Amino acid sequence: MLNPPQIICLVVIGVVLLLLITEWMRSDLVALGALVVLIGSGVLTPEQALKGFGSEPVVAVIGAFVLSAAVVNTGLAERFGSWVTRVAGTRMVWGLLVLMLAAALLSALTHHLLITALMVPIAGTVAARGRFPASRLLMPVSLAASIGTTLTLIGAPAFLVADHVLQEAGREGFGIFSLTPIGMALVGCSLIYMVLPGRWLLPDRVAGESSATRFALEDYYTEILILDGAPQVGLTLAALAERYRNRFDVVDWLRGGDPIRHGREDRAIEAGDVLLVRSTPQGLADIADEKGLALHAVAKYGESGGGETAEQFGDERLAQLVIAPRSYLSGRALGEVDFRERYGVIVVGLWRRDGWMRGELSDVRLQPGDTLVVWGEPRQLDTLASQREFLMALPFRARRLRRSRVWWALGILAASVVCAATELLPVHVAFLSGAIGVVMARCLSAEEAYAALELRVIAFIAGALALGAALEQTGLTTLAAAHFVPLLDGFSPFWILLLVFSAGAIVTQVLSDAATVVLLAPIVARMAEPLQLQPEALVASLAIGAVAAFLTPLGHHGNLLVYVPGGYRFGDFFRVGAPLTVLFAFITAFVSLWLWPAVR
Repeated sequence: MLNPPQIICLVVIGVVLLLLITEWMRSDLVALGALVVLIGSGVLTPEQALKGFGSEPVVAVIGAFVLSAAVVNTGLAERFGSWVTRVAGTRMVWGLLVLMLAAALLSALTHHLLITALMVPIAGTVAARGRFPASRLLMPVSLAASIGTTLTLIGAPAFLVADHVLQEAGREGFGIFSLTPIGMALVGCSLIYMVLPGRWLLPDRVAGESSATRFALEDYYTEILILDGAPQVGLTLAALAERYRNRFDVVDWLRGGDPIRHGREDRAIEAGDVLLVRSTPQGLADIADEKGLALHAVAKYGESGGGETAEQFGDERLAQLVIAPRSYLSGRALGEVDFRERYGVIVVGLWRRDGWMRGELSDVRLQPGDTLVVWGEPRQLDTLASQREFLMALPFRARRLRRSRVWWALGILAASVVCAATELLPVHVAFLSGAIGVVMARCLSAEEAYAALELRVIAFIAGALALGAALEQTGLTTLAAAHFVPLLDGFSPFWILLLVFSAGAIVTQVLSDAATVVLLAPIVARMAEPLQLQPEALVASLAIGAVAAFLTPLGHHGNLLVYVPGGYRFGDFFRVGAPLTVLFAFITAFVSLWLWPAVR
């Protein structure tokens, strides 16, 4: 017979599951609401319910978010992405291997959604060069990013929650690389599977035009001025192009207004030269931080007074203007329009979907749909959206990377991992220290560090841990374990772990991986002793089942990132992922028993 606290706890869990499955409310609000109800009903004391906010999983997730932001903010992720693009080449199988391995390795230490988002345009570029559909690469990349999280304890919040459950059960818990042998086996299996049978199951489908444009790294044309005393003076054009190959491509070279076309690769750069370049939005925003270089238009028409260029190119000073179909500007050369006088801004860049440009930007005739990057005072930029010459005015979505701090970010990340791996510091302390370190090393500002925190995830984990505490406090975990143990008593340890993996894989299709572990891990940990298994084997199998199951596009948010760009259908994920998930189950059960043998 259930007592009142147990009944209240079951009702709360039932309502939580209903709200999470139907998505009638945000998951973080659901978890926090459940926490409040558990306190108000007396099932938990405030101290017990709020303990999750200071728990090790929450602290470790905070540290991981900030370190991930530092990896992006210093350009480390961009460098890695550029290298991957070059190495991947144009062959489909080789590109598949390189992209999957890169996504898996990066996801071991940074958020897998961030890595999936980073790899989508790279996969699109590789597919375009090799002239095969991007659908051949995008699903494997999403899969690899998810599986890569199994390489370390901090790869996914579900593993941190699993570690917390083990410690609450009186066990030592997982180390940062405790799950790595399983993760390595799963990554190796996924690579072999995708190269051999899996690639024949992938759809050969081309996404629509609106989706395909997501792959393009939109290149802007702009003019760069070589300043007096610049360190680039004396370099050949070939040497300069090699130095900045990840920032921009040189399209034309002007000296005294005249183009240099013949033998220019071996000619030396001089002060006052103007380079017409193609650059990504990020590269365009970064030019201000590069010693010796300046945007030509701003240097020529911009603020006087010799202030620092970095102060002139803040994100708040840049905007994008799309030329309207019947605009006064259509058909006019940039040089014919005094943008500074007419609109109070200076044109520093131009994006055009098709076509190639040479010569000076001032000679380019504008077309409807062209996008101008302009520089000006914030109050002036705010008025441009109402001008009928422009279809729309948009903020310039790029920020300057702190490239000079890249080695600091890499060193601090490595130090955090080493401290956690050697148990010099607990995992959560090591990564929180690393988060403080990257801020102190100016890899990102304190404001950027706070902005990197996904409060929705943090609040959900803290609230969900209160549900786990309620299950334990009311004795429901003991009751559930006592119910399931007789059902499993006749099975071998291997088949028990297979069933636990399957439970995590199925439940995570409707709940998040962290929620699945919060609800089920306390129960399977209680089942360990009567089944004569080590709790680590059961909890690891459950958590990996929740994280690694690749059955539907709803199971992982990374799948949703590639769903439309790849032109996928719902059934594509099950056709490709179901056989692989079965393989994962057998591998996980086998390696888990090897790491944590049965005590029978």
